[in-house]
Amino acid sequence: MTAPASWRHSRSAQRRAARLVGYGLTVIALAAILAPFAWLVISAVSSQADLITVPLRWIPEHPTLARLEDLLFGSNAHADAFRAAIRNSLLVTSASTAISMVTGVLAAYAFARLRFPGRNWLIFVFMATYMLPGVAIILPIYSFFSSVGWLDTPWALIIVYSSFVTPFVIWLMRGYFETVPTDLDDAARIDGCSRLGALWRVVLPVSAPGLVSTALLAFLFSWDEFFFALILTQTEAGKTLPIAINDFIGRFTVDFPLLASGGLIAALPPVIIAFVFQRRIVAGLTAGSVQGS
Repeated sequence: MTAPASWRHSRSAQRRAARLVGYGLTVIALAAILAPFAWLVISAVSSQADLITVPLRWIPEHPTLARLEDLLFGSNAHADAFRAAIRNSLLVTSASTAISMVTGVLAAYAFARLRFPGRNWLIFVFMATYMLPGVAIILPIYSFFSSVGWLDTPWALIIVYSSFVTPFVIWLMRGYFETVPTDLDDAARIDGCSRLGALWRVVLPVSAPGLVSTALLAFLFSWDEFFFALILTQTEAGKTLPIAINDFIGRFTVDFPLLASGGLIAALPPVIIAFVFQRRIVAGLTAGSVQGS
């Protein structure tokens, strides 16, 4: 028995309406996500007069790249400080990512393959350190680095970032390692590999997508961190990019185009990474979030 034509038409209309609602919600979500970045780009190429004019001008009358060029190639004090902050951010982010990946991958493999008392409880202890609010632990951290003379150095930030990123790496990579069949480890052990040899020669090559996505997320976390860098650094010797941009805010005035130009430069690496590796980032997050506890 075939359905009445009126019923089929009603179902088709409902499906079209549902698709339209879905498309509309998608457009709204994309606008909400992309609008801040679009305004950042507009502000970076605008003049100060364009940005403080009432009513607001969405399209600048005289767009210019002068401030971007000044920050990247200028020979004045704030440009020199900005480029020093870029170098510090690259050093801190690269070192903390490398340390976190090495230690986190080894620990994650142990959690995924070895059976020992308190294994499930211990990994939640690691995650608890990741979830602690920075304001609750900044005082002892500051006191420690002050006592050893490491305040206002990139090394203090490298240690702090590594301590917070490593539990995150353990959580994601443990979930990914648990998707790799243990038969691969057993076959490698039968062929004469040690436990670490099986990890290096067999498990890591199979887990390459998870390694890449986890490393990228660790990089993004360290690149964007603001609170600890603000407290632990004061001069160009240690300031990272978020702190250098914050310094563009004066006590009585703010050069909005300069602030936006610095923000645009700082935002480019994460945006490029997110676009290029978005599938692997999602895959790594999914694998780490759905695997055992």
